[in-house]
Amino acid sequence: MSVQTLKDRFIEIYKEHISRPGSDKLLEYLLSSSSDFFTAPASTRYHGNYEGGLVEHSLNVYDCLVDYLAREKVKNDFNLNYSDETIAIVSLLHDLCKINVYKSGFRNVKDDSGKWIQVPNYTFDDLLPYGHGEKSVYIISGFMRLTREEAFAIRYHMGFSGEENKTTVGNALEMFPLALAVNIADMEATFLLENEKE
Repeated sequence: MSVQTLKDRFIEIYKEHISRPGSDKLLEYLLSSSSDFFTAPASTRYHGNYEGGLVEHSLNVYDCLVDYLAREKVKNDFNLNYSDETIAIVSLLHDLCKINVYKSGFRNVKDDSGKWIQVPNYTFDDLLPYGHGEKSVYIISGFMRLTREEAFAIRYHMGFSGEENKTTVGNALEMFPLALAVNIADMEATFLLENEKE
């Protein structure tokens, strides 16, 4: 999908499902020249390490989360039922911490014949080192209020793969099942869906 198609789909889902006070200002910021959300990669060298990778990853997490929450066992046995707005917020916005942190450049690598060539790459340069999930919560909260469960879901979307105290992560995932659901969707998107494209 082209970057423009991804951007259009993101905006369509956002406008259809997210309408709480301040959400219009957040979208305005994402679309502004102060944000590279729609052109940024999702990482420096791994999943989505290309222009538009961040918005594509956000949409993939949305699709995976919608699919996970639609499962009968999840709805009926686990009682995970959330509004369309909450689902859109926690998935589409979980990685806002990656806005304006990737810089494009070049690195030297050897080609198949052993000759050094320059290839495009991204480096990580975070001028607001506020963490990962907590930084996304911080950015969103500057525009609109999150419910406690939404905030925890975004904060702990990395699950046990982050650098946090494992007991704290476990407690958060147990207390706020949406956090576990977003973690599952994020991992599915990253390691299964996006890994196929690498």
